[in-house]
Order: sequence, then C-alpha cells, then structure tokens
Amino acid sequence: MTDRELINMAVAAAGNSYVPYSNRAFGAALECADGTVVTGCSVENAALGASICAERAALCQAVSLGKRSFRRMAIYSGESADYCTPCGTCRQVLSEFSPEIELLCARADGRYVSYKLRELLPVMYSKEKFE
Repeated sequence: MTDRELINMAVAAAGNSYVPYSNRAFGAALECADGTVVTGCSVENAALGASICAERAALCQAVSLGKRSFRRMAIYSGESADYCTPCGTCRQVLSEFSPEIELLCARADGRYVSYKLRELLPVMYSKEKFE
C-alpha cells in the first residue's frame, strides 16, 4: 500500500467523525504488521474528557481484532493548514504497541510529512519501566 492510499483512507475515515463541538473532523488509517488497515475517526462528547481521537479509535479497533503490531498510521484533518500530528495521549498509547511506528501526518492540501513516533515522543513511558 502506498502512502497516498493510506492517507486517502484516513481522509475517508474523517468523514465519519462526530464533532458537534469543535467541528474539526479527524481520520486515521492504521496499517497493521500483517498488511490489514483499520480506520478510526474522532468522536466528541459533551464531557470533553470522554471524547476519543481518531488515532486511538483506530488502535482500539485493531486491538479488538487481535492486532498488536503496527507499521504506519496516516492522520488527517481537513480543517487545518497545519500537518495533523497526534496529541500527547495518542502518542503514548501508540507507543504501547509500536514505538517505531511511522506516522504520515497530512494536511488539507494533500501534502504530508513522515515522522517516526520516537521523534515526536523521545522519552516514552514504557512497559520496561515496570520491570
């Protein structure tokens, strides 16, 4: 799968977002190690802390399907001229499963940048800290 195909899946997922408060739809497409792609969208709630980001929605769906290892994730929001990077919580949750995951951070004009998760979260809180 090409970067563009994965980003297009994130764009499509953003269309399913429920965002009555921010009006900023986000979509994510997560490529699993076996090549499966799982998508997620942002889901807001009047109790802000109960909202879920597209990245975590996709990850939770993948884990629910038995997936535990991931290659890449495309992230998109059409409401911003900025590259769409994951929030701190999403970065930490992704690190639980794939600290080396590649993140394709897209913006509305179709351009994107690529980061390794470790670039965005250099000091991860990890399972090893409990051993």
